Amino acid sequence: MALAMTEDLATQLSPAVLAYVGDAVYELFVRTLLIEQGVRRPDQLHRQAVELVRAEAQARFVQEILPELTEDERELIRRGRNSKAGHVPKGVDPITYRYSTGFEVLLGYLYLCGRQERLREILAMSCR
Repeated sequence: MALAMTEDLATQLSPAVLAYVGDAVYELFVRTLLIEQGVRRPDQLHRQAVELVRAEAQARFVQEILPELTEDERELIRRGRNSKAGHVPKGVDPITYRYSTGFEVLLGYLYLCGRQERLREILAMSCR
């Protein structure tokens, strides 16, 4: 259930807030996808979900789908990528982490604006 706030209001939110929401949206998408694919054991669900939601995977998705995004969507990713991260998790390259943050910012923005169709398209692109 999305809030469907105005794009003006969503644009005023910090990248950290948008990424926070986008992280949750992506986590739920990945868990649902794995269950739809027949993964049933909790340990397998967790292990496979971690592989898909880790920063390296998200950064790779961004690079793959970038040409298919609109200028506004690329700007959201840039905004997230250039935001000041509180800390970069140990073992993750800072540039990789910034791209994954950009991906989460885009997802959070689309979700909060109620742009479910475009959100579904981008999520589908990320798992092909």
